[in-house]
Amino acid sequence: MSKKELTAIAGPDFAEVVQLISAARQHAYQAVNTTLIELYWQVGAYISNKVKAAEWGDGVITQLAQHLAVTQPNLRGFTSSNLFRMRQFYETYQDDQIVAPLVRQLPWTHNLIILGRSKRAEEREFYLQLAIKERWSKRELERQFNTALFERMVINPVKLSTVLRETQPEALNVFKDSYVVDFLNLPQDHSEADLHQGLLGKLRQFLSELGRDFCFVGSEFPLQVGKQDFALDLLFFHRGLNALVAIELKVDRFSPEHLGKLNFYLEALDRDHKKPHENPAIGVLLCASKDDEVVEYALSRSLSPAMIAEYQTQLPDKKLLQAKLHEFYLLNIAEVDQG
Repeated sequence: MSKKELTAIAGPDFAEVVQLISAARQHAYQAVNTTLIELYWQVGAYISNKVKAAEWGDGVITQLAQHLAVTQPNLRGFTSSNLFRMRQFYETYQDDQIVAPLVRQLPWTHNLIILGRSKRAEEREFYLQLAIKERWSKRELERQFNTALFERMVINPVKLSTVLRETQPEALNVFKDSYVVDFLNLPQDHSEADLHQGLLGKLRQFLSELGRDFCFVGSEFPLQVGKQDFALDLLFFHRGLNALVAIELKVDRFSPEHLGKLNFYLEALDRDHKKPHENPAIGVLLCASKDDEVVEYALSRSLSPAMIAEYQTQLPDKKLLQAKLHEFYLLNIAEVDQG
């Protein structure tokens, strides 16, 4: 059937029917996945209880896999290695009433990645919640581990202006202190134009790094104030925060005067572009580097909903971040004991 014929039979309400079908398919997929995860949980519980009761050893689990392969030749996913993972899966989450329901909302492959790569219970919960919220694919989830997102979020929490923190507290869960843009393959001495064009050329990856609720509005977005024309580097809209998000790019170290220009752009957006039902525009200064103390001073008196973050052109040193995270936890434990 030609495109012209398809257009001819299309009706004004057909799109809604297509959406209903798509929603039903997604619901069916989720139902199947939940049933499968529940099965793996029950099998893991059965094996765990047998082993704890000293009725089974590890060799029996291998025998079970062989038995299933012979008696259920069309059954997949019950190899000896996967049966051991089911046991580990159950034993890891059995006593966690908060996290246990979350695992049923993700595919088995996602659960295995989180189970295998997380070092702490807090880290597992962190990735489980974000994977559900952001609907990460397997590849996107693996990328978040490679960028050490958990370590970065704990060690360097996002820094917001007082206004943004008070008016949009959910922004703490939306923005990051640093964004990894290794996919741009930028040279060390790149220019602002290189960064700008790179982000536009890899917009899909950048949106994934920003978060699912970000929607691209425009590049070099025109702002006219008085008789002068200005251009905002990147403009997005965040559905959850119901606000325009202006991103200004800087390929050098953050300087307090950068914030003045961003505040000016936010005022122009609120006066001339914000819809009546939207919240005030939010500003993000994305810099090559920053001094956290300078950032704290600059944001403390800012009357605009703004934040300063840095971009990283290479994957962070995960081992170094894990060592810093270990020190962070030790310091917190020491402070609690002293208190």
